[in-house]
Amino acid sequence: MKRIAVLSLAAAAATTGLGALAAAPASAASASAICGSGYSVVDSQSLNGSTVYLSYSSSSGKNCVVTIKTRDVGSSTRTGAYLNVQGSAPIYESDNYTTYAGPVYANAAGKCVIWGGGTNYQYWYSDWSHCG
Repeated sequence: MKRIAVLSLAAAAATTGLGALAAAPASAASASAICGSGYSVVDSQSLNGSTVYLSYSSSSGKNCVVTIKTRDVGSSTRTGAYLNVQGSAPIYESDNYTTYAGPVYANAAGKCVIWGGGTNYQYWYSDWSHCG
């Protein structure tokens, strides 16, 4: 159901001619909604075919990563989301999805993270970042 809402937002932006300026805020809002209550987007990376979002909840101390497709939305293609907290094993979700991959969560309070993801078109991973 949540994936349909993301698809609807993308379709509305495309059919109304809002273009990239309107799509970015809607996707960021969608990323926060996918992660859940209390999560705010703290960083993002636009890629060929998707945008990867890193969100954080100060109340839980957890990070959340979601990859939202911007190409082939509605078609099942390989899409992944990745989160690695310093000193812990990486968490990765990758499968054939129609709209997004994730969310993946990890407690990252006081630690650095590597985050990333993407689609068949392009994957990306950060360096250690967002420490604290």
